[in-house]
Amino acid sequence: MARRALITGVTGQDGAYLSRLLLEKGYDVVGGSRASPARDLWRLKALGIDRDVRIVDLELLDSRSIVSVIERERPDEIYNLAAQSVVSSSFHLPVLTGDADALGVARILEAITGIDPSIRFYQASSSEMFGDAPAAPQSEGTPFRPRSPYGAAKLYAHWMTVNARNAGGLFACSGIVFNHESPLRGLEFVTRKITHGFARIAVGRGDGIELGNLDATRDWGSAPDYVEAMWRMLHAKRPDDYVLATGQSHSVRSFCKAAAQAAGFDLTWHGSGTDEVAVDAKTGRVVVRVNEKFYRPNEPIPLVGDPTKARRELGWQPRMSFEDLVRTMVEEDLRRLRR
Repeated sequence: MARRALITGVTGQDGAYLSRLLLEKGYDVVGGSRASPARDLWRLKALGIDRDVRIVDLELLDSRSIVSVIERERPDEIYNLAAQSVVSSSFHLPVLTGDADALGVARILEAITGIDPSIRFYQASSSEMFGDAPAAPQSEGTPFRPRSPYGAAKLYAHWMTVNARNAGGLFACSGIVFNHESPLRGLEFVTRKITHGFARIAVGRGDGIELGNLDATRDWGSAPDYVEAMWRMLHAKRPDDYVLATGQSHSVRSFCKAAAQAAGFDLTWHGSGTDEVAVDAKTGRVVVRVNEKFYRPNEPIPLVGDPTKARRELGWQPRMSFEDLVRTMVEEDLRRLRR
């Protein structure tokens, strides 16, 4: 009998790639998603699996909804990927972010404990929990100091998962996941904003891209690599928490440079601070401008992860390079626009 997995947030980037991975492994995949008459399955469709994932209504803000789904579906594994995941939005929506990202996890863990404690649980924790961490790179032992409502909510969920494992005896794991991207990333994220922006300019549909802090750095990896680690965590000998990262840090400016090159542009930078612009050397056209409104209120120190533990205990390491990741995203955006 096939193992059954319940994936919350199944219509998101990670939900789609994880669904594909589990289907390839012979799982029965149930996707939890907030009820909506206009539910968007474009990511599942892009991977050709929209008919293979059974979608059910699931609301993280409602304990009854969670209990009902788990009682009916009886999954062997639950991957909680659902969240209000836009960090900048969490400053404007702190209560909603806390209710979904923090208390939503407490509701799931409570339901698992009451219905079937043998269910294995994965929680998508975040590098944003480190905030202004005192050291880099960040590992499982680095102190957490979140600097956003999103990071604070994720930290509550993380410690609830640890508590469910240590005090409640559940097979509960947290993946402390650093930034991971793909062509399925939403346009509200800066990486896809950049790749889609350069693709639009390349096909004659865009005027330029406005960005915030070009010196902000992140550890960017490939989403398909990271969902494999999630599965490996629930099949380890014992439950634990793992940093999932590449161990390399790149700036927003570097991401722009790589994306521009993939789209056929040659950038030169002029000015500084909020007056800095990027010009296409081939045409003399300004293609990137800085806009102060996109600056984050609390920009953390450089976030870069140390994935040593995941490599040692799970046998996992990211395969796709930063350059290949950016190029893949740009090429897919170009294909979509040209279609």
